[in-house]
Amino acid sequence: MTKFSDLNLNPKVLKAIEEAGYETPTPIQAGAIPHALEGRDVLGIAQTGTGKTASFTLPMITSLARGRARARMPRSLVLCPTRELAAQVAENFDTYAKYVKLTKALLIGGVSFKEQEQLIDKGVDVLIATPGRLLDHFERGKLILTDVKVMVVDEADRMLDMGFIPDIERIFSLTPFTRQTMFYSATMAPEIERITNTFLSNPERIEVARQATASETIEQGAVFFKGSRKDREGSEKRTVLRQLIDREGEKCTNAIVFCNRKVDVDIVAKSLKKYGYNAEPIHGDLDQSQRTRTLDGFREGSIRLLIASDVAARGLDVPSVSHVFNFDVPGHAEDYVHRIGRTGRAGREGKAFTIVVPRDEKNFEDVEKLLQKEIPRVELPGVKAPEEAEATAEDEKTDAKPKRTRTRTRRTDKSDKGNAPAPVEAVAAETPAPEPVVEAVEESKDTRESKAPAPQGSSDKPRSDRGRSDKGRGRGSKSDNNVVGMGDHLPEFIALSFDERRAS
Repeated sequence: MTKFSDLNLNPKVLKAIEEAGYETPTPIQAGAIPHALEGRDVLGIAQTGTGKTASFTLPMITSLARGRARARMPRSLVLCPTRELAAQVAENFDTYAKYVKLTKALLIGGVSFKEQEQLIDKGVDVLIATPGRLLDHFERGKLILTDVKVMVVDEADRMLDMGFIPDIERIFSLTPFTRQTMFYSATMAPEIERITNTFLSNPERIEVARQATASETIEQGAVFFKGSRKDREGSEKRTVLRQLIDREGEKCTNAIVFCNRKVDVDIVAKSLKKYGYNAEPIHGDLDQSQRTRTLDGFREGSIRLLIASDVAARGLDVPSVSHVFNFDVPGHAEDYVHRIGRTGRAGREGKAFTIVVPRDEKNFEDVEKLLQKEIPRVELPGVKAPEEAEATAEDEKTDAKPKRTRTRTRRTDKSDKGNAPAPVEAVAAETPAPEPVVEAVEESKDTRESKAPAPQGSSDKPRSDRGRSDKGRGRGSKSDNNVVGMGDHLPEFIALSFDERRAS
């Protein structure tokens, strides 16, 4: 079996490794370190949690042990996609270079430019940075990259997938062509690999596991769930999460809960704290100081549940994470591997559970296709799968649907014997007689002329009665006292004829 002592590392580096408690290298370390020490380009592909960071930090420290950095001209450069991963790489250098006199600088956002510039001015052997902050310093004229001898792109697929391609290409153009380049990642899609071929020269490809595979030490499970109503799905989904956490009990010593959106990170963290869980959020919109405090508290054990966006899914090394809960199914199947890779690290056992709602089923199918296996389903008391929920909803609709009752008015027909309608006289007797209306039958011509003519189109009748026709009120209705639409004057012969008809 290969040991670190067999890899031609610097004796001072071996001493630091021994003090850290490591003796046997992982497959990616055993495969990549010898080629890196030879100065060859390396393309390392291995699943998360297999020690990729040490596979490039150890040979870099050995190579940089000889020589000295000049002001503003770093001798090596490590690019990372996130602040947290960059900080973790810096910690690795602190651990393994404790007996080697190497200087380093960490260039990440959320930290004062002045402090970082002071370190660069003194000269650093190792420069660890995110692309954006690195270019900021370069544009300020504080950084020269022409002396970079070793360049590492950590989590290469994520760097390129996150839209860093223009920045990466520019940074590479600022470094010497003779540099040694190393790419490390857990996944390497064909289109990403095509881009890496531009940056690497005849690289040694080290692939110790099938691409995008989860560690065999991780027990996986999925809860299929459908909310009772669309507006209640969020709260009911958080209830399912609490059930999963309670189901694991004391076995869940600490856990990372992943959400797709930053706003959901805050909502889930607030909800868990409301119900008495020790939880804190971490995502890209928080201040760097707060993110650092939260991550340190999680590593130390003072925080049990870390609610995170995918900013924490890549490369964070917290060895003792017992559980991972995917509150949302990730949009990219590869991200699922990185998420659950936070548990079950370094041969430890871990558990990962995913909550799947109907709209996420397609993404979950992509995850299973990538893993080339079906993830076991988990049943929780009171939680119904989408199919069961739909069936229950249909049954409830059927039970709640009132029976149709048809009310039919029977028509008088010759066939309706024994059900003849009541005589007209009887109906008339039951109907109250209308009150007598006293009205002037005749009106003198002088009286009519004395009245002021009403404006055209106006009427003395209430608004609700205006414009009504005589249809439906009977031609001879006594309530029809006014003649509408005959102009300003009424001919006598019409009034006489009208009155005669009424009198009859």
